[in-house]
Amino acid sequence: MILSKLPDVGTTIFTVMSALAKEHNAINLSQGFPDFDCDPLLHNLAYRAMQAGHNQYPPMRGIDILSEQIAMKYNALHQLSLDPVNEITVTAGAAEAIYSAITTIVHVGDEVIVIDPAYDLYKPAIILNGGIPQPFHLKTPGFKVDWDIVEGMVNERTRLIIINTPHNPIGRTLKEDDLKALEAIVEKTGIYVISDEVYEHLIFGGQQHESILRYPGLFNRGFAVFSFGKTYHITGWRVGYIVAPKSLTAEFRKVHQFNVFTVPTPLQYALAEYMKEPKHYLELPGFFEHKRNLLQEALKDSRLRPLLSEGSYFQLYDYSEISDKPDYQFVKDLTIQHGVAAIPMSVFYSNPDPSERLIRLCFGKTESTLLAAAERLSKL
Repeated sequence: MILSKLPDVGTTIFTVMSALAKEHNAINLSQGFPDFDCDPLLHNLAYRAMQAGHNQYPPMRGIDILSEQIAMKYNALHQLSLDPVNEITVTAGAAEAIYSAITTIVHVGDEVIVIDPAYDLYKPAIILNGGIPQPFHLKTPGFKVDWDIVEGMVNERTRLIIINTPHNPIGRTLKEDDLKALEAIVEKTGIYVISDEVYEHLIFGGQQHESILRYPGLFNRGFAVFSFGKTYHITGWRVGYIVAPKSLTAEFRKVHQFNVFTVPTPLQYALAEYMKEPKHYLELPGFFEHKRNLLQEALKDSRLRPLLSEGSYFQLYDYSEISDKPDYQFVKDLTIQHGVAAIPMSVFYSNPDPSERLIRLCFGKTESTLLAAAERLSKL
């Protein structure tokens, strides 16, 4: 029998709940993907790229025209002059970017600070590389990072901190004072940063996305990770990218080339052309804020209580007025008995609070899906 490298890890909760939803014909508000298609123009652009013969291996780092469009985007958004050849790498989704970045930085025995609750990829990737996750536990309802405590967690074994903004699963965003506080810690201690920014364009209330790209002290020690899948409703294409200074990019690519090597060529050409129109991502905040508000309004007379979502396409709901069951049991019953699938909040924590009664709902769905789900949830 094989000796497992992840003995405490099973099938991800997203797979489990999506399968349960399918089995019981439930409305799936669990896994984070839209139930609507992308712009038909993207289909056509990919098809045209195939017809034009772009079907062989592209450069390991990504095709030039896509990297150039990415560089132009961040020059416009953050007034940042990126080197498209040496500071941008196209990856097989954001997940590969995060995994490869962790592999680049983490050695056996290194400690990595993770802001808990955390997306479920981070900790297994750290463990697989011989690292030790050190969670900083965010507490409800504020979910505020105490950077003095974070700084106190840094020791001679600390190699890296992973942040996520907008945050999955809690839907909160890091603000300017957060990034400045982290920048001071990084400059003082010399640790590295991986910043998961896949929901960069899904920020509500007119807020500005605070990327590490805007802070030299973080950019110089950091990897910023982005996702075309989340931005353009094409999660199944599995295309993302990572931005880092030249020295870190060189080390990252040593891992990337022996992990996936490269990313499908016609999809890169399609995305390069599609990026030329900024409105395709600049209009997203209003698009998803409307969906958040729609679901929240439809549930206003229910016994589910929303926690503020500032970004992403997730919102937490407190179900304590409905049931005292632990969240994992609650979401199973919710799926089987009431026909709506959700994600239990506890799975995102290293040490969950057993008294919390929170679930995560994805509102990145069609209006009809959200209203149908709300109708069922309002009967609880």
